[in-house]
Amino acid sequence: MTLLQIEHGISDFDMWKEAFDRDPIDRRGSGVRGYRVFQPVDDDGRIGIELEFDDEETASSFLDKLRELWQSPAAPVFAGKERVRIVEQVASEDLR
Repeated sequence: MTLLQIEHGISDFDMWKEAFDRDPIDRRGSGVRGYRVFQPVDDDGRIGIELEFDDEETASSFLDKLRELWQSPAAPVFAGKERVRIVEQVASEDLR
């Protein structure tokens, strides 16, 4: 599984979440298989997202769409430079 990990500064979580839920670039149609959203417990001005893909090429293509969206005036809640990386999951275990 390929993961696109994103950390971004935000100015308003509720506004960001509303825009995320509108899904303006069609996550499912763009190959996203699942996602998780995180927020640091000590910093409500940051958000983390982990998006799952079948392969690196699909993740990279989606990242291109995201970067285009982040440059648009329709994305006013972002603050500062995002941190992004594409990684491969190499091990996992549920210890519950």
